[in-house]
Formats: sequence, structure tokens, C-alpha cells
Amino acid sequence: MKVLRAEHLGMCFGVRDAIALALKTAEREPLTVLGDLVHNETVLAELRQRGIRFEQQAAGVRTAAVMVTAHGASERAMNATRARGLKVVEATCPLVHVAHRSLQKLVAEGFHPVIIGKRDHVEVRGMTEDLATFDVVLSEADLAQLPEHSRFGVMAQTTQPIEKVRHLVRLLGQRFPQSEVRFIDTVCQPTKQRQNAAQDLAKACDVVIVIGGAHSNNTHELVKTCGQFCARVHHVQTVADLRTEWFRPDDTVGITAGTSTPDSVIAEVEQRLPALLPSQRELQTAAA
Repeated sequence: MKVLRAEHLGMCFGVRDAIALALKTAEREPLTVLGDLVHNETVLAELRQRGIRFEQQAAGVRTAAVMVTAHGASERAMNATRARGLKVVEATCPLVHVAHRSLQKLVAEGFHPVIIGKRDHVEVRGMTEDLATFDVVLSEADLAQLPEHSRFGVMAQTTQPIEKVRHLVRLLGQRFPQSEVRFIDTVCQPTKQRQNAAQDLAKACDVVIVIGGAHSNNTHELVKTCGQFCARVHHVQTVADLRTEWFRPDDTVGITAGTSTPDSVIAEVEQRLPALLPSQRELQTAAA
């Protein structure tokens, strides 16, 4: 077995900064994170061990300080939290802030906002809750349902594949040729790097292992991307999810990981892979 790592993989700076801020805040005072700080169960379990609490709704918070996740939140949601007498600590990724400002700019200039992303994702909810009107699309079928507007302002959830985003922007222009379509690229650089590296990796491998949380959007997108270039792609959260039957002795195995996957989990998977293959003696015994 030959094991290759993607050129770019694993935690991005936004996730690292959010984790560091949570730990630093928790050293000073009890802290509750509103939602999942990042979409990775290994990280969340470690934070819970440090005494950090998690609640999905502000009504359940029992600490004075509450943290907004790396995915960001709307001003409406943060103001409602402050109205409860809670101190809001923002761990929002700077690139998510860029996306929020881009959306505000489009609206201020009179464009009907269209967000390319998952409607129920926490990042998209944070972008849209302050808007009076908007549309969220993720597919060609979604585009087909859009009503006509004279001006469309388009941006994307930061973890969407840029090729998909550009494709949908082109289709929007084709569907409404009389409308003005302005696109602001808000897909973050770490996502682009990991997507491009995943493509290169998948083309060179017999099997690809994608490591990341079960609810991580960018991890799921890496799985889809690798699946376009490699027939055997498996998504794992930890080393415990690896299966012997996925591999053959002469395989070239690629490893990539989502932007909230810890370095330690990637290393554990990489170290475990060779041990999954039967030894030469076991192969000879089986053949006999």
C-alpha cells in the first residue's frame, strides 16, 4: 500500500482561531457555545472535557457568556441573545464576515440577493435572517423555481465548491438574459485549496479516505469531488471507521480532510492504514 496526502487538507485558520478563542474565554469564565462551534465531534468532545457547554438555543444558556460559532450568526440573533442579558463572544470566521459584508453590499445597491448554499445550514441562516427578501439555491432545479428580478446579486456559502457556484451563476444569467447578474465570489480560499487538492489526489489514487465530521458540509463536498475522479471513496470521522475490506495490497490510498478535522485524527488514520492489510504470511496461508 502506498499512502498519499492531499497537498491541502484539514483544519483552516478560522476553525483553529475559533477553538483557541473558546479555550481562552473558558479559562476566564464559564462559557456556553450557541450551536456547534465546528462540525467535528472529536473537537466538540475535547471542548466539553474542558468544561465548555453547548446549547442550540439561547433559552437554554446558564452562563453569563455565550459564544457565536465559526459559522457566524445574524445581527437579529445576536441582538436577541444580548437582550437576555448574555455577553456575546464572536468566534465567527473572518471569511464568513466577508460574505456577510458582500451580501449587505449587494442589497444596499438594489440587487435581489441569491445565496448559493444549503438553506438549513447555520452559516446560510446567519446570512439571511437579517434580510427582508432573498432566495437560496443549491441546484439547477432550485434555479428553475426563481421568480424574475431585474437585478440579481449572487454570493455563496463559503464552503461550496467554486465550480458548482460558477455553473449556477452562468445558468442564472442564461435563464434571465434581460436581468443584470452581479456575482461576488465568497467561497473561502481554504475551501478552494482543499477542493483543488482533492481533485489532484483522487486522480492519482485507487482509494480515497475523506476524514471529517458527519455534519461537515465542506467534508461532504470533498467526498463528492473525489467521487468524480475515483471509484472508491470513503468518508470516515475517526480511525475507528476504517474497514479492512476497502483496501487491496497494491492500492494507492489518498487522504484528505475537511476544514474542522484535527491534525491528530488525520495522523491516526494515516498511521493505521498499512496495518489494515494482511501480512504476506497471512496471504499465503489463505491461499493454501
